[in-house]
Amino acid sequence: MLDLEFYRGKKILVTGHTGFKGTWLCAALVQAGAEVTGYALEAPTSPSVFELTSMENRMRSVIGDIRDLPHLKAVFEEARPQIVIHMAAQPLVRESYRNPVYTYETNVMGTVHVLECVRTCESVRSFVNVTTDKVYLNKEWEWGYRENEELNGFDPYSNSKSCSELVTSCYKNSFFSDRDSGRVLAVSTVRAGNVIGGGDFAADRIVPDCIRAAMEGREIVVRSPYSVRPYQHVLEAVSVYLMIAQKQYDDVRYAGSYNVGPDDTDCYSTGELVTLFCGKWKSLTGQETIWKNVYDGGPHEAHFLKLDNAKLKKTFGWHPVWNVEHAMEKVAEWTVAYVEKRDMYAVMCEEMDAFISLT
Repeated sequence: MLDLEFYRGKKILVTGHTGFKGTWLCAALVQAGAEVTGYALEAPTSPSVFELTSMENRMRSVIGDIRDLPHLKAVFEEARPQIVIHMAAQPLVRESYRNPVYTYETNVMGTVHVLECVRTCESVRSFVNVTTDKVYLNKEWEWGYRENEELNGFDPYSNSKSCSELVTSCYKNSFFSDRDSGRVLAVSTVRAGNVIGGGDFAADRIVPDCIRAAMEGREIVVRSPYSVRPYQHVLEAVSVYLMIAQKQYDDVRYAGSYNVGPDDTDCYSTGELVTLFCGKWKSLTGQETIWKNVYDGGPHEAHFLKLDNAKLKKTFGWHPVWNVEHAMEKVAEWTVAYVEKRDMYAVMCEEMDAFISLT
């Protein structure tokens, strides 16, 4: 399982560090004593968890665009990372319909640029590309997709992340498989289900929509209450990224593609998830919050999507730590702390400590 002591003193480069998942990942690395360099655009929301936790003062934060290869190369050359975790992306389905060219430029060519920097930076020994559960050709079946299923996401976001997987495979086969070169470089892709957690302020995501509505005292609008997704706390995904980066650093045979998602019992419909949030919010604040089904006929999104996590369990002895009910409780607690203007970095560290103690 995860051993954060491994990261003490290690040089880590994280793309997308100003985002929701990126901030949680970097906070875990900072707590572990790693030397962290982040490369990303400015935080994508205001407020943002990156700013609320003052992460720019706790690590080396470089503001840049992964489409800018010369700048990215210069950062690699200066940082000389041993481990690279690639999270920078245009991450929203609806935004990908509005801006498909930007989505492909960022998610496909951005991956090419990061891998090119990894290829030319001899210090790198472990590379993890964070993709998504949506990379699979979705056949709307009721069992989880396995790592050997066909890749072919439908919408521009999902498809661009499928392409990112293919680019990674190509670089791995073309440049990182020559054992005669004397360089050991392990490469993995990790396909994560839908993450929830404190500090997500993104548009067009159901939990942030719930939080905004609850804080403003209005109804929660739910576009597609019957869609089923593999929801999990953000620390479930973050801990797996770090575990795989560590394991393959020590033994390249662990490199591969992995799903990280909850067990079947925690694959909730959107309506069930929102009802769960309403209950947790009321228990903490006493405020009644309701939701309404407002299907808006928006662009195509998969109705039913689950991941098979058997490979992760078998390979590493991994298991989910928090079920969705507990994860939603943590979301509500984090939000109340935010409303009360508490020290959000301290809140984040307390939450990480509680999670890691159970791994």
